[in-house]
Amino acid sequence: MLSISSLFKRNSVYVATIFGGAFAFQGFFDVAVTKWYESHNRGDFLEGGDEDEDDE
Repeated sequence: MLSISSLFKRNSVYVATIFGGAFAFQGFFDVAVTKWYESHNRGDFLEGGDEDEDDE
């Protein structure tokens, strides 16, 4: 049976796995939060920006 310690004998494999996992997690998390935010705030978006802005 393949154990974790035999898989990560080299430091470069361990570091590459951490960076790859963090990169994948960031992508999935960003998509999930954006979908949740847009569905939660449906109809609250303003097309032209904030109404409180003064064009001076």
